[in-house]
Amino acid sequence: MFDNDGTLWIEQPLYVQLAFALDRIRALAPANPGWRERQPFKSVLDGDPAAALAGGQKAILELVVASHAGVTTEAFAQIVRDWLATARHPRFLRPHTRLVYQPMLELLAFLRANGFKTFIVSGGGVDFLRPWSEEAYGIPPEQVVGSSIKAAFELREGVPVLVKLPELEFIDDGAGKPLGIHRFIGRRPIAAFGNSDGDLEMLRWTTQGTRSRRLGVIVHHDDAEREYAYDRASHVGRLDEALDVASLAGWTVVSMRDDWRRIFPEP
Repeated sequence: MFDNDGTLWIEQPLYVQLAFALDRIRALAPANPGWRERQPFKSVLDGDPAAALAGGQKAILELVVASHAGVTTEAFAQIVRDWLATARHPRFLRPHTRLVYQPMLELLAFLRANGFKTFIVSGGGVDFLRPWSEEAYGIPPEQVVGSSIKAAFELREGVPVLVKLPELEFIDDGAGKPLGIHRFIGRRPIAAFGNSDGDLEMLRWTTQGTRSRRLGVIVHHDDAEREYAYDRASHVGRLDEALDVASLAGWTVVSMRDDWRRIFPEP
């Protein structure tokens, strides 16, 4: 099981899906004039996303739900693809899908070549991840578990569609990750890869199971020159408790700086 943000692709200075949500809020603003006077939307539209995000998880969830709802699942998938085709990372000026981690791509390929099935288990939105996960990682949509908002079945001009609703359904982060694995996969993993405290419960559930041979791996971001250096004090991808538990639990901590010859694929 692989976490996505910070484990398979870049998550600094802002989660990619959150950057997408902020752009969607700006694009949807003309149809939602009330947002101009309502937080956290007002701060986003005033060009101060930091103030909007200062509202914490409640503000983030409000922005994500509002920016992801009201369209069919097919339309949303195309919106995600179109955004990824044009959006660029503010530091590296590359498409986000070209800021996946080369060593992890090699690991995924190695595992599949040796008979393992690879899954993404992410706090990110499942409908945000599935449109591009197979092309980027070789992981098909049905092997992606993530957070979700509710959807409803409708007939629109005789055509059956699923419409995304402005209501949270499931958060696949922290303790939600083992629940998501059980609910959507139904089998305890034998290996888990993460990079933050949000992966702690998944790592524990994987490695402390009944099977004798299990693997837990933490990707440690300690390369400020080639990527970013952050852990305990970071506002994104905080790695604190899981780093302390790693040595006691026998998990492998991988240093980006010391263990990875290359961070990203060649441009």
